[in-house]
Amino acid sequence: MDKYELSKNIKRWGTELGFQQIGITTTELHKDEAYLMDWLSKGRHGEMSYMASHGTKRSRPNELFPGTISVICARMDYFPPSSKQPAEVLKNKNLAYISRYATGRDYHKLIRQRLKKLAKKINTLYGEFGYRCFVDSAPILEKALARNSGLGWIGKHTNLINSKAGSWFFLGEIYTNLPLEIDLPYEKQHCGTCSACIDVCPTNAIVAEMEIDARRCISYLTIELKGSIPEEFRKMIGNRVYGCDDCQLICPWNKFARNSNEDDFRVRHGLDESSLIELFSWTEVEFKKKTEGTAIRRIGYECWLRNIAVGLGNAPTTKEIVNALKIHRNNSSALVKEHVEWALKQHY
Repeated sequence: MDKYELSKNIKRWGTELGFQQIGITTTELHKDEAYLMDWLSKGRHGEMSYMASHGTKRSRPNELFPGTISVICARMDYFPPSSKQPAEVLKNKNLAYISRYATGRDYHKLIRQRLKKLAKKINTLYGEFGYRCFVDSAPILEKALARNSGLGWIGKHTNLINSKAGSWFFLGEIYTNLPLEIDLPYEKQHCGTCSACIDVCPTNAIVAEMEIDARRCISYLTIELKGSIPEEFRKMIGNRVYGCDDCQLICPWNKFARNSNEDDFRVRHGLDESSLIELFSWTEVEFKKKTEGTAIRRIGYECWLRNIAVGLGNAPTTKEIVNALKIHRNNSSALVKEHVEWALKQHY
């Protein structure tokens, strides 16, 4: 089987496994490495030390997995079907907004399993070869690789955009030593003069086109940051308790996005429109049970309460909200207590 035929089959097998698109690229990321190093030098990764700790492994695939000469990139739609309209949830300050990628099953396991099935399919029909599968689980410039493989372009908000599918999709990669037919990259950015994502960002985290200051980003503040959320951002966070989708919700290209047909990405436990008070009442046991198998579990119970306390501080003042906050006033960690006290001050 020549490389053209094998590459063609890989794409067909990938779509049969549930991926919406497969692209193939080389390991060349010279320009993106320079961009990454500049971004890190400005400290815009915040406390995400892992962004810098792996050196050039992130931008040089062969250093991460020796022998890599080709990268198979895959994308899978994730917007959950029958989800409460995000705009309605964001407007109702008594509800908790959770980024739509996290309301269903954790995508890491599902996509990695599919990538492994694809690799095994190649192994069965082609023979033994070297490979390793990744899903946001190692130092990889996945959006740059996806762009180079023709899956889309990197928008001004730094998310990958596809002209026929918007941006509501996950990415995954297979690093391999197979010589494959390489796809043409998405060299042109099709955002034009549009600056909707920059303008809508609640915390002005998009500091320049295609450049995010993570320290200002709500997704970073509610997921990656483990300590105190800076007070200057708390009002801006609103009712977003896990991540933020504003830049994708406003993007005109998402009129072409499609809901996922994966049952595992369907909303669990009503997390698309739960009340802040309800989520704040969860015990740690309930939190672990109801977030089992989801991406939310990774932030832990303490940060979960921290985030919801901020949301309650931004909600309309009611007796129920004040009482809910007071319950955690003396029975929580110092981190939670700090945010509860801030929230209570917003209602007095």
